[in-house]
Amino acid sequence: MTKETKIEVNARRVLSSGNSMLYGHFIEHFHRQIYGGIFDPTSPLSNEQGFRKDVLNALKNIGTPIVRWPGGCFVSNYHWEDGVGKREPFFDKAWRVEEPNLFGTDEFVAFCRSIGAEPYICTNAGTGTAEEMSNWVEYCNLKDEGKYAKMRQKNGHEEPFNVKYWSIGNENYGNWEIGAKDQKEWGRLVLESAKMMKRVDPTIELLAASISDLDWNINLLKEAGDFLDWISIHGYWDRLHEVDNPSPYETCMIYTLEIEEQILKTKYILGSLGYLNKIKIAFDEWNLRGWHHPNVHRGDWLAEDIIASRDRNDINSTYTMADAVFNACFLNICLKHSDVIGMANFAPVVNTRGAIFTHADGVVLRSTYYVFELYTKYMGDKTIDTWTSQNDFFEVNHNGKTYQVPSIDVIATTKDGSENLRISIVNRHPDQKRIVNINTNIHFENGTLYSIVGSSKDAYNDIDQPDNCKTIQHAVKVNTHEAAVEVEPHSVNILVLE
Repeated sequence: MTKETKIEVNARRVLSSGNSMLYGHFIEHFHRQIYGGIFDPTSPLSNEQGFRKDVLNALKNIGTPIVRWPGGCFVSNYHWEDGVGKREPFFDKAWRVEEPNLFGTDEFVAFCRSIGAEPYICTNAGTGTAEEMSNWVEYCNLKDEGKYAKMRQKNGHEEPFNVKYWSIGNENYGNWEIGAKDQKEWGRLVLESAKMMKRVDPTIELLAASISDLDWNINLLKEAGDFLDWISIHGYWDRLHEVDNPSPYETCMIYTLEIEEQILKTKYILGSLGYLNKIKIAFDEWNLRGWHHPNVHRGDWLAEDIIASRDRNDINSTYTMADAVFNACFLNICLKHSDVIGMANFAPVVNTRGAIFTHADGVVLRSTYYVFELYTKYMGDKTIDTWTSQNDFFEVNHNGKTYQVPSIDVIATTKDGSENLRISIVNRHPDQKRIVNINTNIHFENGTLYSIVGSSKDAYNDIDQPDNCKTIQHAVKVNTHEAAVEVEPHSVNILVLE
């Protein structure tokens, strides 16, 4: 007998509004993300600008709202002036490979414009300076005043790019980052950088690299809080940097229970320091799977070994229904807290651990791609009050500990200007269906269920099997204020009630 879950929805109690940037993405100069990923001038599948047309179409299809670039760790040794005008290759000390330097600021902005996304630039706060960061703003945003606006015009771009979102640094709190800083150094650098950047263009929105740590944020916000619009946090749960041994489905379900803690800690820190309604959180690098790049800090390395190991990130069998379910749970938690989380950037969007895999003849859309397709097309822009009045749990044993994992995860939204409901229903259970009974306080006549399903919990898409994980839909019977749906195991579902 199929177990039942009961969901209550108060459709008239709006918790937060305006959450489209939660479906953002990220791209870095790592392995095949840029070259051979979004940018491949030698490919017959690319347009005259060198962008893969199949990738552009896939990103437009999911309504990509914003893209963060150029890093990531790469940015902490990247000097933007080397990537405009005349180019020369350089040795990338972050990833220990030669960077051909063919894709820079001009190409990034053109790429974003091609898919209708906002460009979001992360600056070099490792080996860079406050002046270098502010000069980058000049290049992008001033019309014709000064050296750098004229440099942009000389490079063929008469009008400003008007880049709105800028981050000071990337993970500068970590000893793995080139140019890492201690708390006091970081606060002063962010302050001076923010002052200069906003003197160039006071309309930009500034982010600063942060972490859910009280001491780090006390120093950061005491020094620079009045200049910041956002703080940036990152999260990877399946830590695969040194050993590429992806966790099984059940372990990944445990990881879905760990997402919220980092958000709440950061939210409470902002509140305790008086910035809760002034500074938002950007979860601007996140993925279930950490990127595999072993031995990057060690001396006994060979470039060939580094590249071969990084090729493992592109093994499509890694990205199963576990990844899709995790992504949906992550987005649900961000929607739940979208009063304070205003942006999230899946890392990366193409190749490595991305939602899209490129090969010589086309693309593979991984299970995670369909999550973004469902959410951007069918979820609403207002999060409304939802709670689970009856749920069940399944046990997962991991590292000698037993976890109780709730089968159903749910969040409800509505579209601005309408009273229809869009409810995300995620069934984490590895092998059992669930019946979900939904009770609302407004009237409906029709229902449609859109579901991402796989032939098994370990199903994945690949070149020779592109549809093992796919989206299906069917009509749902509605009884005035109530609806009942049966959801498959290891599935992601969005129910639209109209």
